[in-house]
Amino acid sequence: MKTLLIIQARMGSSRLPGKVLKDLQGKPMLERVVERVARSTRVHEMVVITSRNPEDQPVASFCQDKGISCFRGSEEDVLDRFYQAAKEFKADAAVRITGDCPLIDPQVVDELVKLFLEKTPDYASNFLVRTFPRGLDAEIMTYTCLETAWKEAKTAYCRAHVTPYIYENPNRFHLEGLCNEKNYSDHRWTVDTVEDLNFVRSVYRCMGSDSFFSWQSVLDLIEREPALKAINAKVQQKEIHEG
Repeated sequence: MKTLLIIQARMGSSRLPGKVLKDLQGKPMLERVVERVARSTRVHEMVVITSRNPEDQPVASFCQDKGISCFRGSEEDVLDRFYQAAKEFKADAAVRITGDCPLIDPQVVDELVKLFLEKTPDYASNFLVRTFPRGLDAEIMTYTCLETAWKEAKTAYCRAHVTPYIYENPNRFHLEGLCNEKNYSDHRWTVDTVEDLNFVRSVYRCMGSDSFFSWQSVLDLIEREPALKAINAKVQQKEIHEG
């Protein structure tokens, strides 16, 4: 079974435009994401997907410069973009992460894929019940499940956010969730604002030359340096319909 990891990335953002290519200790944030998830041992191929909008050309150019596979599709119908990429790359299963999560941990991705292979659901994620920090979000689904959503999802909300049609229909699809023993969902590690960017920059700076630190190492760092968590503690999580 071929498992394709798809990184969703775009330049547009209502709160931090161009965030995926912002500098993070000498490298664009998207490069940090790619480097980290490339260490996953349970995915077979990886692709960055962005839109055909000229605004997203910097993402495509970055991928070309770095030799990273890139697929361009619809700007608004992200479900179609995701599905067409999975189809193009002949995936049997597709993992979805986003390019604004530079603390993503390949071990979490591998744990999710392992759960998926063992339980054989249509879809699995680590946020059906939130126990991981925001910024470690990962999803996996069968190609058949994805194709069903692509055919049946009608609302702009479901087309824009790829998977709600799946996880909001538990009677239609077999869902499984990956949970951590302890709840760390109050930690915010995704990048939507300048404060979020300052937080992840501080983490990378503290980690020094080790750019492949685990998410548990970040927790240990925050325990030693609690002021870090305060950097973006007041940021409100945006609603899913916001950009």
